[in-house]
Amino acid sequence: MKYWRLLASFVLAMVLFWFPLSAQAASSSSITRSMGNDELKGKDYSGQSLVGTEFTNLKLENANFSNADLRGVVFNGTLLEGVNLHGADFSEGIAYLTKFKDADLSDAVLTDAMMLRSIFDDVNVTDADFTNAILDGTQVKKLCVKASGVNSKTGVDTRQSLGCK
Repeated sequence: MKYWRLLASFVLAMVLFWFPLSAQAASSSSITRSMGNDELKGKDYSGQSLVGTEFTNLKLENANFSNADLRGVVFNGTLLEGVNLHGADFSEGIAYLTKFKDADLSDAVLTDAMMLRSIFDDVNVTDADFTNAILDGTQVKKLCVKASGVNSKTGVDTRQSLGCK
């Protein structure tokens, strides 16, 4: 199973490397640095539907995405320090070159998310579901140290969804 996930992530990475897609074409809306980082610090997105939104090169410090619908959302080169993603649905989302620092991912659904080259420092993943999510191996090991619980929406064990040993 791990071999196939690794192979699938490698193939996908090669396809994206050789045939990059336009970020604008892939998203229904976009929030970029031009909006201004100060306007987004501590912003409350809780409970909102942000399906397909792209957040590019932003500092979303202390933003609240709790219980938000983030399916297919793209965080590209974004700093998510102190962000609350408790109970959010980030399934099929993309977090590329994103730094999750002191973030709350508890009870979040991150199924089928692609989170390559992202960093997870001091994050809470209690009850999170990472089923079929693609993360760098070093980050998975880091998350496994604190992983525990069962997701309330999917019923999946966090450690099992990460492939922890």
